[in-house]
Amino acid sequence: MKDLFGKAILDFQTNNSPENLITETTISEEDEMSVAYLFRDFNEMPKLEQKALELSRGKTLDVGCGAGSHSLYLQNEKKLDVTAIDISKNAIKACQLRGLASAKVIDILNLDSDEKFDTILLLMNGTGIFGTLKNTSKFLEKLKSLLNPDGQILIDSSDIIYMFDEDEDGAYEVPANGYYGELEFSLSYKGEKEDSFPWLYMDYNTLQNAAFANGLQCELILEGEHYDYLARLSI
Repeated sequence: MKDLFGKAILDFQTNNSPENLITETTISEEDEMSVAYLFRDFNEMPKLEQKALELSRGKTLDVGCGAGSHSLYLQNEKKLDVTAIDISKNAIKACQLRGLASAKVIDILNLDSDEKFDTILLLMNGTGIFGTLKNTSKFLEKLKSLLNPDGQILIDSSDIIYMFDEDEDGAYEVPANGYYGELEFSLSYKGEKEDSFPWLYMDYNTLQNAAFANGLQCELILEGEHYDYLARLSI
């Protein structure tokens, strides 16, 4: 793993000539993403993210924290005990430079289940890290094992059905094999390209079914303006 996403974050944090990230998926053309967007403050965040941060309480785990903007808000503004984790060494280094008290490089699946949290955040398409529908149960079981009895998982995603063509009857022409939210995601930065990796978008009903199958309650908290939503999972 070249960790280009983390490299871009660290370049921005250290003023090392950051450039835009180039993202591409199996169903979308190349798109430019400004690294600065990952450093946004609360007022610049989408409503779904603001809502998730407003609902966060107690000991909090921020999964796939990236540049750490969500964690910093919770630590500095809400005075919560926050642990930020990401598989990117460079991103975590940037988080530490930004003043996050607890930021570590670890895969959520390797986190010790003896540690329990009141709030677990998975934002900016939180279901993405599940990779595939088949892997979802493994991740939900792990997340459940990290929750305190009255804890909550706040997770967002999008129903990307709108990205597929419709036929004359209004039915979407989705792939016959597999779930339409399963994509391959690739990333380029400063002329280097990362190997593509699976990335999962889940419509709300599919997430709800997966939650129920793993003994979790699922509640729709807020819907965004573009097929996106925030959900709360609890035991």
